[in-house]
Amino acid sequence: MSKRKFITILVIVVLLTNVITFGLTNLLSVTFNNKAYIPKAEYNKLKSVYEQFSKVLYVENYVKENYLRDVDNKKLIDGQLKGMLQSLEDPYSNYMTEEEFASLLQQTSGTYAGIGIVVTPGEDNLITVVSPIEGTPGERAGIKSGDKIIRVDGKEFLAENMDEAVKIMKGEPKTKVTLTIMRHDKNGNNDIFDLEITREIIRLITVKSSIIDDNIGYIKITSFDDLTYKDFKTELDKLGRKKIKGLIIDLRNNPGGLLDRCAQITDELIGEGDIVYTETKSGQREYIKSNKSMVDYPLVILINGGSASASEILAGAIKDHGRGLLIGTTTFGKGVVQRIIDLTDGTGLKLTISEYFTPNGTNIHGVGIEPDIVVELPEGVDEIGVDNLKEDTQLQRAIEEIKSKIK
Repeated sequence: MSKRKFITILVIVVLLTNVITFGLTNLLSVTFNNKAYIPKAEYNKLKSVYEQFSKVLYVENYVKENYLRDVDNKKLIDGQLKGMLQSLEDPYSNYMTEEEFASLLQQTSGTYAGIGIVVTPGEDNLITVVSPIEGTPGERAGIKSGDKIIRVDGKEFLAENMDEAVKIMKGEPKTKVTLTIMRHDKNGNNDIFDLEITREIIRLITVKSSIIDDNIGYIKITSFDDLTYKDFKTELDKLGRKKIKGLIIDLRNNPGGLLDRCAQITDELIGEGDIVYTETKSGQREYIKSNKSMVDYPLVILINGGSASASEILAGAIKDHGRGLLIGTTTFGKGVVQRIIDLTDGTGLKLTISEYFTPNGTNIHGVGIEPDIVVELPEGVDEIGVDNLKEDTQLQRAIEEIKSKIK
């Protein structure tokens, strides 16, 4: 809270205390030094503010004066703000301490220290893996989309304490952390096991490309951070110079990221039209559009249950515009948008402010996007992409579809 806001609240509290003391509740207005006037409606609003803040201040002061142990004032305030956001019961909205907020900004910039997994609070109140990030310790250790992290270094965590768990999972490079994983097998049983993982500096290379069968371009996008569009454009232009005739974009296990970078990439693919629109609770809509310029290769998008958020925006736009085929399995289903707010003291908050809709008006939150062609990976296949083409049946089908469309 800024100093000015704090002083304002104190003035309101003092004024209302005096007003209430003198029993002016029933008056139509309140005078102050014979100059200022407060209409009754405004007075009632101020009274409500006073009642709310007086309760908070009372509890805070009571704790400070009577709690058996020493009280850390900063932690007390942070706890109040965390509780406020947690009361929304929205897994995507949260208050972040200075350290947590710096970590978030670092991650979206493309570099951080840790094990390389993306997690989200699950509906079962367990920390749920959206996906491991390609080429990171988490992926190499065998973590999979949908895994539940129930303990970190032997300490139990629930989704409501996910920030603390993430803080422990991050750390100095070359140090180890042990995750206790709960995984559902094909029979619905829970398999619980430990994974010891060595932390590394995670420099996210979010875009990789290659050529398949001499004339099919393949681009893998692992997430959308600040550098992703620039890297995508570089790889797309490089493939174009090699005279490709079809393009496969792999969004499997891509947990999303920055909406504006996703929109820039989508703009390269769909031509003129809507990419996505968002809608607030008041019904206010905001449209993100693409221009006429586009590449005209036959196009296939690979998706799976680890494709979330921005990945779903790209996939949804491709599907609704009829621009290409979606192959794989149903996506994660995150159809709400968060705004990141940088507070003046280095802390911050992330708040769900709207929901997004694909160009045809579909909200996929909790549902996901179904592929045009469903292809399941064979059981036991963990590595996907061009390096494991012999077992990657989804990529094999994508190549077949592209070849059928190349003229």
